[in-house]
Amino acid sequence: MTTLPMLTLRGRTLLPIVQGGMGVGVSAHRLAGAVAREGALGTIASIDLRHHHADLLERCKANPDRATLEAANQEALAREIKAAKQLSEGRGMIAVNVMRAVSSYADSVKTACEAGADAIVMGAGLPLDLPDLTQGVDIALIPILSDSRGIALVLKKWIKKNRLPDAIVIEHPAHAGGHLGVANLGDMQDARFDFARVIEETMQTFDTLGIERTRIPLIVAGGINSHATVRACLAAGAAGVQLGTPFAVTEEGDAHPNFKRILAEAEPEDIVDFVSVTGLPARAVKTPWLMRYLRNEERIRTKIGARKQTCPTGLDCLAVCGLRDGIEKFGHFCIDTRLSAALRGDFSNGLFFRGREALPFGSAIRSVRELLDLLLTNRQPVTA
Repeated sequence: MTTLPMLTLRGRTLLPIVQGGMGVGVSAHRLAGAVAREGALGTIASIDLRHHHADLLERCKANPDRATLEAANQEALAREIKAAKQLSEGRGMIAVNVMRAVSSYADSVKTACEAGADAIVMGAGLPLDLPDLTQGVDIALIPILSDSRGIALVLKKWIKKNRLPDAIVIEHPAHAGGHLGVANLGDMQDARFDFARVIEETMQTFDTLGIERTRIPLIVAGGINSHATVRACLAAGAAGVQLGTPFAVTEEGDAHPNFKRILAEAEPEDIVDFVSVTGLPARAVKTPWLMRYLRNEERIRTKIGARKQTCPTGLDCLAVCGLRDGIEKFGHFCIDTRLSAALRGDFSNGLFFRGREALPFGSAIRSVRELLDLLLTNRQPVTA
């Protein structure tokens, strides 16, 4: 039980906590289903979920062409959605996070709709065509944006399509983990990303466009790690908060136990910002592979960065990839390979995305219910 106001999303009443989507495979059916079962919004990251399905991996190994890989990933996504819905026992909501920057984003949206997801959350680019892709489907649409300018642009485009977002996630690039919604590393601390400012400017945009201020819930993301932080965000005008890393390290998280330990034990000085293969800044734990890459980044960019290469996995997952397309200013590594290594808990070779703030339970691994209790009521877990 909590005294905090509930989040209303497409007619459903939820706890004001949203579990962020984390790929590759970090937030799949176990985590999303467990969060939803408690009455909150659980999220499956749609990227490369075949790693959780041995039969699909065998199929891809036998025939590693792109069509087979993509079909396997879409089948894995459908399986994960159905499993999460079953695990949720009809409570909460199950969302699918789709990156606009991936080449298969439209297919993933279609799969999410057909498999019965309750919501689609889309970031890593402006989701201007999301209403077109979901026309006639009863599903919540939630864009992830970082400033009021991007929110205004999406609202104006969607209004022309006779659709409004069911909620908007406002992600602060200075505090979130993974890929960050900012053009370059130097912009992350810009005041235009401050939650209070974005909320107020968005409310002014609502007024200008004739949208009721309470019509579209605003959900803030990045740096949420305590009951006090949740209260402060809701007091500032947010209708809910989104968390990624604290959920990734829960008992129900879908990644390997080593993955959880690495994230949970990382100190602030162990976190580094860098330019990813998408051209966007990203935030992750310093690992042997990442530090080796960063030491050689300048040489890689100048000597081999401008040469196009064949996708190492054959998946061609990104619509634009620094490695495959030879874009010098982008990162030059295979992100799918590195994230799948992290999923397996491979510290030496993986890329472990993580937010910068301390975790609610420090290095301890706790359950989804204990995390929600702490965030909503400040109730500490009982220790033996």
